Amino acid sequence: MNGPHDMGGFTGFGPVKPEADEPVWHAAWEPRAFALVLAMGMGGRWNIDEARHARERLPALQYWRSSYYEMRHYAIVLQLIELGLITAIEEEQGRMSVAPGAVKRVAKAEMIPGILASGGPSIRPSNRPQGFQPGDKVRTRNINPQGHTRLPRYARGKAGEIVAVHGTHVFPDSNAHGRGEDPQWLYTVRFTARELWGKDTKDAVCIDLWEPYLEALA
Repeated sequence: MNGPHDMGGFTGFGPVKPEADEPVWHAAWEPRAFALVLAMGMGGRWNIDEARHARERLPALQYWRSSYYEMRHYAIVLQLIELGLITAIEEEQGRMSVAPGAVKRVAKAEMIPGILASGGPSIRPSNRPQGFQPGDKVRTRNINPQGHTRLPRYARGKAGEIVAVHGTHVFPDSNAHGRGEDPQWLYTVRFTARELWGKDTKDAVCIDLWEPYLEALA
Protein backbone atom coordinates (compact mmCIF):
# COMPACT_ATOMS: atom_id res chain seq x y z
CA MET A 1 0.00 0.00 0.00
CA ASN A 2 1.02 3.62 -0.40
CA GLY A 3 1.47 4.74 3.18
CA PRO A 4 3.69 6.87 5.40
CA HIS A 5 6.29 4.09 5.63
CA ASP A 6 7.08 4.30 1.89
CA MET A 7 9.47 7.27 2.08
CA GLY A 8 12.12 6.31 -0.47
CA GLY A 9 12.97 9.27 -2.68
CA PHE A 10 10.85 11.69 -0.62
CA THR A 11 12.30 15.07 0.32
CA GLY A 12 11.53 17.36 3.23
CA PHE A 13 12.40 15.01 6.10
CA GLY A 14 15.86 16.41 6.67
CA PRO A 15 19.25 14.68 6.52
CA VAL A 16 20.04 11.30 8.04
CA LYS A 17 22.26 11.94 11.06
CA PRO A 18 23.91 8.74 12.35
CA GLU A 19 24.44 8.75 16.11
CA ALA A 20 28.05 8.14 17.13
CA ASP A 21 28.42 5.24 19.59
CA GLU A 22 24.66 4.77 19.57
CA PRO A 23 23.42 2.87 22.64
CA VAL A 24 21.19 -0.19 22.30
CA TRP A 25 18.41 1.56 24.23
CA HIS A 26 17.61 5.26 24.44
CA ALA A 27 15.04 4.98 27.24
CA ALA A 28 14.17 2.50 29.99
CA TRP A 29 10.79 1.63 28.42
CA GLU A 30 12.30 0.52 25.08
CA PRO A 31 13.48 -2.97 26.14
CA ARG A 32 10.05 -3.55 27.69
CA ALA A 33 8.39 -2.56 24.42
CA PHE A 34 10.70 -4.87 22.49
CA ALA A 35 9.97 -7.74 24.89
CA LEU A 36 6.23 -7.21 24.44
CA VAL A 37 6.51 -7.23 20.66
CA LEU A 38 8.64 -10.39 20.76
CA ALA A 39 6.37 -12.19 23.21
CA MET A 40 3.17 -11.38 21.31
CA GLY A 41 4.79 -12.29 18.01
CA MET A 42 5.46 -15.74 19.45
CA GLY A 43 1.81 -16.04 20.39
CA GLY A 44 1.02 -17.26 16.91
CA ARG A 45 -1.85 -14.87 16.26
CA TRP A 46 -0.05 -13.04 13.45
CA ASN A 47 3.00 -13.39 11.23
CA ILE A 48 5.83 -10.94 10.51
CA ASP A 49 4.19 -9.59 7.36
CA GLU A 50 0.93 -8.91 9.20
CA ALA A 51 2.99 -7.04 11.82
CA ARG A 52 4.66 -4.94 9.12
CA HIS A 53 1.28 -4.18 7.56
CA ALA A 54 -0.01 -3.01 10.94
CA ARG A 55 2.85 -0.51 11.22
CA GLU A 56 2.27 0.89 7.75
CA ARG A 57 -1.44 1.34 8.53
CA LEU A 58 -0.72 3.78 11.35
CA PRO A 59 -1.86 7.37 10.69
CA ALA A 60 0.85 9.28 8.81
CA LEU A 61 1.58 11.89 11.46
CA GLN A 62 1.72 9.24 14.19
CA TYR A 63 4.10 7.14 12.09
CA TRP A 64 6.45 10.02 11.24
CA ARG A 65 6.54 11.35 14.80
CA SER A 66 7.25 7.95 16.35
CA SER A 67 10.60 6.50 17.28
CA TYR A 68 11.51 2.93 16.30
CA TYR A 69 9.98 1.36 19.41
CA GLU A 70 7.05 3.76 19.66
CA MET A 71 5.99 2.73 16.18
CA ARG A 72 6.07 -0.93 17.12
CA HIS A 73 4.17 -0.25 20.33
CA TYR A 74 1.35 1.55 18.50
CA ALA A 75 1.17 -1.18 15.85
CA ILE A 76 0.98 -4.02 18.37
CA VAL A 77 -1.83 -2.22 20.23
CA LEU A 78 -3.67 -1.96 16.90
CA GLN A 79 -3.27 -5.70 16.30
CA LEU A 80 -4.28 -6.66 19.82
CA ILE A 81 -7.50 -4.68 19.52
CA GLU A 82 -8.29 -5.90 16.00
CA LEU A 83 -7.87 -9.54 17.06
CA GLY A 84 -9.94 -9.13 20.23
CA LEU A 85 -7.03 -9.89 22.55
CA ILE A 86 -7.69 -6.62 24.37
CA THR A 87 -10.34 -3.92 24.11
CA ALA A 88 -9.82 -0.26 23.33
CA ILE A 89 -11.06 0.58 26.83
CA GLU A 90 -8.51 -1.77 28.40
CA GLU A 91 -5.75 -0.12 26.41
CA GLU A 92 -6.91 3.32 27.50
CA GLN A 93 -7.29 2.41 31.16
CA GLY A 94 -4.22 0.16 31.38
CA ARG A 95 -5.97 -2.74 33.12
CA MET A 96 -7.80 -5.92 32.12
CA SER A 97 -11.59 -5.88 32.22
CA VAL A 98 -12.49 -8.96 30.13
CA ALA A 99 -11.05 -12.47 29.98
CA PRO A 100 -7.83 -12.64 27.91
CA GLY A 101 -7.91 -14.11 24.42
CA ALA A 102 -6.12 -17.38 23.68
CA VAL A 103 -2.68 -17.57 22.04
CA LYS A 104 -1.03 -20.57 20.40
CA ARG A 105 2.32 -20.30 22.21
CA VAL A 106 3.67 -18.61 25.31
CA ALA A 107 7.18 -17.15 25.28
CA LYS A 108 9.53 -18.38 28.00
CA ALA A 109 12.63 -16.44 28.98
CA GLU A 110 14.95 -19.37 28.26
CA MET A 111 13.63 -19.58 24.68
CA ILE A 112 14.49 -16.03 23.67
CA PRO A 113 18.29 -16.20 23.06
CA GLY A 114 17.89 -19.09 20.65
CA ILE A 115 15.03 -17.40 18.82
CA LEU A 116 16.95 -14.18 18.39
CA ALA A 117 20.03 -16.07 17.21
CA SER A 118 18.19 -18.21 14.65
CA GLY A 119 15.83 -15.57 13.25
CA GLY A 120 12.87 -16.54 11.06
CA PRO A 121 13.98 -17.91 7.68
CA SER A 122 11.45 -17.21 4.92
CA ILE A 123 12.72 -19.65 2.28
CA ARG A 124 10.09 -22.21 1.26
CA PRO A 125 9.96 -25.00 -1.35
CA SER A 126 7.94 -24.38 -4.50
CA ASN A 127 7.29 -26.07 -7.83
CA ARG A 128 7.00 -22.74 -9.64
CA PRO A 129 9.36 -22.41 -12.63
CA GLN A 130 12.10 -19.80 -12.31
CA GLY A 131 11.24 -16.91 -14.59
CA PHE A 132 14.51 -14.96 -14.65
CA GLN A 133 18.26 -15.50 -14.63
CA PRO A 134 21.17 -13.24 -13.61
CA GLY A 135 21.78 -10.74 -16.40
CA ASP A 136 18.12 -10.59 -17.48
CA LYS A 137 16.71 -7.11 -18.04
CA VAL A 138 13.43 -6.52 -16.26
CA ARG A 139 10.97 -3.77 -15.45
CA THR A 140 9.04 -3.52 -12.21
CA ARG A 141 5.28 -3.38 -12.46
CA ASN A 142 3.65 -0.01 -11.78
CA ILE A 143 1.25 -1.16 -9.07
CA ASN A 144 -0.60 0.71 -6.34
CA PRO A 145 -2.11 -2.07 -4.21
CA GLN A 146 -4.48 -1.43 -1.33
CA GLY A 147 -2.74 -4.10 0.74
CA HIS A 148 0.82 -4.87 1.77
CA THR A 149 3.66 -4.98 -0.75
CA ARG A 150 7.46 -4.89 -0.58
CA LEU A 151 7.82 -3.10 -3.92
CA PRO A 152 8.60 0.52 -2.95
CA ARG A 153 6.97 3.36 -4.85
CA TYR A 154 10.26 4.87 -6.04
CA ALA A 155 11.12 1.62 -7.83
CA ARG A 156 7.83 1.01 -9.62
CA GLY A 157 7.80 1.07 -13.40
CA LYS A 158 11.62 1.13 -13.44
CA ALA A 159 14.08 -0.88 -15.54
CA GLY A 160 16.78 -2.94 -13.86
CA GLU A 161 18.93 -6.05 -14.14
CA ILE A 162 18.73 -9.34 -12.24
CA VAL A 163 22.03 -9.80 -10.37
CA ALA A 164 21.19 -12.66 -7.98
CA VAL A 165 18.61 -15.41 -7.44
CA HIS A 166 17.65 -16.40 -3.88
CA GLY A 167 15.24 -19.28 -4.40
CA THR A 168 11.58 -19.24 -3.42
CA HIS A 169 10.43 -17.34 -0.33
CA VAL A 170 7.23 -16.42 1.47
CA PHE A 171 5.37 -13.82 -0.61
CA PRO A 172 4.57 -10.91 1.75
CA ASP A 173 1.70 -9.57 -0.37
CA SER A 174 -0.23 -12.77 0.38
CA ASN A 175 1.09 -13.61 3.83
CA ALA A 176 0.24 -10.20 5.28
CA HIS A 177 -3.46 -10.79 4.65
CA GLY A 178 -3.86 -14.37 5.84
CA ARG A 179 -3.95 -15.79 2.32
CA GLY A 180 -1.08 -18.21 2.85
CA GLU A 181 2.66 -18.05 2.22
CA ASP A 182 2.40 -18.54 -1.58
CA PRO A 183 6.20 -18.96 -2.12
CA GLN A 184 7.56 -16.98 -5.07
CA TRP A 185 11.00 -16.61 -6.65
CA LEU A 186 13.06 -13.84 -5.07
CA TYR A 187 15.71 -11.86 -6.96
CA THR A 188 18.15 -9.05 -6.33
CA VAL A 189 17.58 -6.39 -8.97
CA ARG A 190 20.10 -3.61 -9.66
CA PHE A 191 18.79 -0.18 -10.65
CA THR A 192 20.90 2.79 -11.64
CA ALA A 193 20.34 6.00 -9.70
CA ARG A 194 19.73 7.66 -13.06
CA GLU A 195 16.84 5.27 -13.71
CA LEU A 196 15.32 5.74 -10.27
CA TRP A 197 15.77 9.47 -9.73
CA GLY A 198 17.27 10.93 -12.92
CA LYS A 199 20.57 11.66 -11.16
CA ASP A 200 23.71 12.07 -13.25
CA THR A 201 25.78 9.63 -11.21
CA LYS A 202 27.27 6.17 -11.43
CA ASP A 203 25.56 5.09 -8.21
CA ALA A 204 23.15 2.16 -8.16
CA VAL A 205 20.64 0.57 -5.79
CA CYS A 206 20.01 -3.17 -5.36
CA ILE A 207 16.56 -4.27 -4.18
CA ASP A 208 15.33 -7.78 -3.36
CA LEU A 209 12.08 -8.27 -5.28
CA TRP A 210 9.66 -11.14 -5.79
CA GLU A 211 8.85 -12.39 -9.28
CA PRO A 212 5.22 -11.11 -9.39
CA TYR A 213 6.68 -7.57 -9.20
CA LEU A 214 8.70 -8.07 -12.39
CA GLU A 215 8.19 -8.36 -16.14
CA ALA A 216 10.73 -9.07 -18.84
CA LEU A 217 12.10 -6.22 -20.91
CA ALA A 218 11.90 -6.96 -24.60
